[in-house]
Amino acid sequence: QVQLVESGGGLVQSGGSLRLSCTASGRFFRIYTMSWYRQAPGKQSELVASVTRDPSTNYADSVKGRFFISRDDAENTLYLQMKSLIPEDTAVYYCNARIIVRPGTLDYDYWGQGTQVTVSS
Repeated sequence: QVQLVESGGGLVQSGGSLRLSCTASGRFFRIYTMSWYRQAPGKQSELVASVTRDPSTNYADSVKGRFFISRDDAENTLYLQMKSLIPEDTAVYYCNARIIVRPGTLDYDYWGQGTQVTVSS
């Protein structure tokens, strides 16, 4: 069974930094695109950043230049380095990975349990 486990959230002051990690465990064949999403109270979920196997990256306009996504395929781990945090970044952050469990089968989306990031002003 594939699991994604996130870590690294917490409380930080405005202007501070945090690094989120997400590690995939279990038996699977290959991980394709990996992404971070976030959901703030009362708001819809939004894509924060994604990274392909190439790797090529994509960022939401609101985090460009402040957040940096990376992956370590040897460790099946996704990272999100967040700098210059602002209160508007406060949300639950979710890791997402598109994974093929066995060769020749369809890929599916897997999600982590979420990690809270709170930025105080």
